[in-house]
Amino acid sequence: MGKILVLAEKPSVGKELAKVLNCTQGGNGYLMGQKYIVTWALGHLVTLAGPEDYDQKYKSWKMEDLPMLPKDLKLVVIKETSKQYKIVNELLKRADVDELVIATDAGREGELVARWIIQKSGFKKPIKRLWISSQTEKAIKDGFANLKPGRDYENLFWAAQSRAEADWLIGLNVTRALTCKYNAQLSAGRVQTPTLALIVDRENEIKKFIGKDYWTVNGKVNNFTVNWSSKNGESRTFDKQKAEDVVAKVNNQMGTVVEVNKASKKELPPLAYDLTELQRDANRRFGYSAKQTLNLMQRLYENHKLLSYPRTDSRHLTTDIVATLLDRLKSIAVGPYEKAARNIIKGRIKTTNRLVDNSKVSDHHAIIPTEQHVDLSSLNKEERSIYDLVVKRFLEVLSPAFEYEQTTVKIDVKGESFSAKGKIVKSKGWREISSSDDGEDKDQSLPPINKGEAVKLTLARSVNEKTKPPARYNEATLLTAMEHPGKDIQDESLREALDNTSGLGTPATRADIIEKLFNIFYMERRGKDIFPTSKGIQLIDLVPEELKSPELTAKWEKQLQLVSKGKANSMNFVKEMREYASKLVKTVAASGEVYKHDNATRVKCPECSKYLLEVNGKRGKMLVCPDRDCGYRKGVSQVSNARCPTCHKKMEIRGDGDNKIFACGCGYREKLSAFTKRRDKEKGALDKKDVSRFLSQQNKKDEPTGNSAMAEAFAKFNLK
Repeated sequence: MGKILVLAEKPSVGKELAKVLNCTQGGNGYLMGQKYIVTWALGHLVTLAGPEDYDQKYKSWKMEDLPMLPKDLKLVVIKETSKQYKIVNELLKRADVDELVIATDAGREGELVARWIIQKSGFKKPIKRLWISSQTEKAIKDGFANLKPGRDYENLFWAAQSRAEADWLIGLNVTRALTCKYNAQLSAGRVQTPTLALIVDRENEIKKFIGKDYWTVNGKVNNFTVNWSSKNGESRTFDKQKAEDVVAKVNNQMGTVVEVNKASKKELPPLAYDLTELQRDANRRFGYSAKQTLNLMQRLYENHKLLSYPRTDSRHLTTDIVATLLDRLKSIAVGPYEKAARNIIKGRIKTTNRLVDNSKVSDHHAIIPTEQHVDLSSLNKEERSIYDLVVKRFLEVLSPAFEYEQTTVKIDVKGESFSAKGKIVKSKGWREISSSDDGEDKDQSLPPINKGEAVKLTLARSVNEKTKPPARYNEATLLTAMEHPGKDIQDESLREALDNTSGLGTPATRADIIEKLFNIFYMERRGKDIFPTSKGIQLIDLVPEELKSPELTAKWEKQLQLVSKGKANSMNFVKEMREYASKLVKTVAASGEVYKHDNATRVKCPECSKYLLEVNGKRGKMLVCPDRDCGYRKGVSQVSNARCPTCHKKMEIRGDGDNKIFACGCGYREKLSAFTKRRDKEKGALDKKDVSRFLSQQNKKDEPTGNSAMAEAFAKFNLK
């Protein structure tokens, strides 16, 4: 009897599948049972060949060799993971393997991981697809009982490959053209460049903005606050004298209640989370980056099996999920969620097409808890934060509306109009669940008041404020702008078309795009705000105008969606990208712009002697070589969790070895030895090894789990 080969995307998933499929015989890079052999990739094992694989001349970057447009883009095995590819390839070629089950992540990129391996190996036997939205034992068993024909997902593969080829053709050609033209490490891309343009455009708006003074008028009536508005309904005036005249006219004067409106209102629960909405909330509430949230979600989905598939763009459920809602509620009925979950179960689960709508789910439904019982103590702090957001949102969407009575009062005082709003809560509904007040109205409670009643206005005053520039983007607002890049477009039909696309990138790729823009020093974080660097600002001036356009990129993403549904031809899309790459190279070559390294230092690169550039990296300041072929980098300082004893801000660590010092922007300096002595005196509990561990940790790349226990210990260490 032949065997069925199952290909997972990662070892952790492969081992879980093997457990369910009774594959216990350990092999090298695979697990085998009576019926199944389970193996895995390590992410991508195969990728598109680099330019030098087509022609040796491409090893040198020269403008005259551009554009690079190979007739057919080839696949190559990734060197670093070639050992695992060899194992998978041998399994695919086994005579006793009759069928393959693709069990990579159920999405566009997961499909590409598997299909490129299949293509490279020349596998021709029958293929089936495991398509599941959670990694629980039940979901895996159900998935294998309902395997789909592989051909059903061929269009998804064509869309994925088209995306990869488009990024190769445009990204590599434009990056080489810019680097050759301006002799600087510059890169551009189909999605990253319009995303950067959003940041740069916002910075330009802020710089050009000139604030204007304006005044509002308020006062007290029966101990509640009323606000003035002009005859045309404006609640502010740019005329200081007008505001002062209103105050003089109405203060301590009698007025009449001319209107009292009471209306019963309902506020429906929010929609369930898709990945982008979850990333927004996690950034707003906890300061997590989009990438960090995705990594945490992946662990909660893959390792803990507590949440459904993360890379989804849907905020709705499909009808087949309704039958599982009771078990999902039972699984989360613990600790802080028990009361709300039990109440929903007791009151019988009610769903509407606001939550359940097959037409609004493409590949995967919204992110919700699985039927797996949760042990909250098994989650670390960051995992718990994300789990908490998803579970509370799940409970909210299954809860009744928030109901209240809204009262609006209008008062006339000497011909001037004042108003107030008040609210009486009738039923908290879904708002009972979340401890957060985000989005909740702060309306005051109004005492009984009747139309025609005479009232006295007291404590009238004018308040001077200033118009504010648009806020800088943070990751939450940047994700929104990427999702809806057409918001500021004047052309209504184009704006509407853009609203129906996924915007810049997809929920699965946006986190990586944002992270890349930080890593290549086009933008930097200052607190939560994102600022473009000089390099980023200059790049936007240098790249061809069309490549900055979110409209164009969103249209391309829409074409890829059509390809994935079999409604557009992938070859036509790639042909268009080839033509576009040629056009962009010509535009860059003909440009008369100049690039200036305004962050150059007087420190020479030890490898090639060029002057190094100072940049703000993820962990602190770095010196980097401007020569792409050299690539030398050196850390100058890292931001620590230790607080300055003078101003209590986080200090930087500078220098090497025993010469390390802690330094603060306020001017405070302290040698490592003095810091250690002071820390011992104040805390006593930690030894010298703790300090070394902390210092070595500063050099490590940020982990998605956030601060370790040691970093948190130092964070508390403000040594006042």
